[in-house]
Amino acid sequence: MNSFAWWPTVVLLATATVTDLRSRRIPNWLVVPFLLAGIAASSWRDGWHGMEQSVYGLGLGLLLFGIFAWMGGMGMGDVKLCAAIGTWIGPEQLLIALVITGIVGGIMAICWAIAGGFLGELFSGTGELILGLKDRGMRPHATLSLDNSGTRKMPYAPAIALGTLLSFFSH
Repeated sequence: MNSFAWWPTVVLLATATVTDLRSRRIPNWLVVPFLLAGIAASSWRDGWHGMEQSVYGLGLGLLLFGIFAWMGGMGMGDVKLCAAIGTWIGPEQLLIALVITGIVGGIMAICWAIAGGFLGELFSGTGELILGLKDRGMRPHATLSLDNSGTRKMPYAPAIALGTLLSFFSH
């Protein structure tokens, strides 16, 4: 377990979750200092190797969640949050965290759709996103995008928080 990162990460994730639930935004004032502190703490703790792992974690978070943001399915706050977490926990644990986050996010989306009465719409849209990749390539979907004001938007910080915290116990 990457125990030195536990408490700073818990504080960040709690704040990001509350902020995302209230405003559907994860502000830079929250994630940028955490990101910089992660690089500094990892460097102080493990020297060049720590800095290297921190930068790899940052890059992995930017790459994997950046693809979803580029396609219009995720906000940049979520991307920056994952990158900042990656600076503290490194790429190996971040990969585990992101897999768990995906599972948790899927379960949350299904529960949200059931409660909101739009489960069929959720599955239809998901199928269209996945199966439509062949026709549209990596371009964002015309209507199933965060840019579309009519699209349902789920705050994703709670899923990121649960996935990250659970990764501490699996690593």
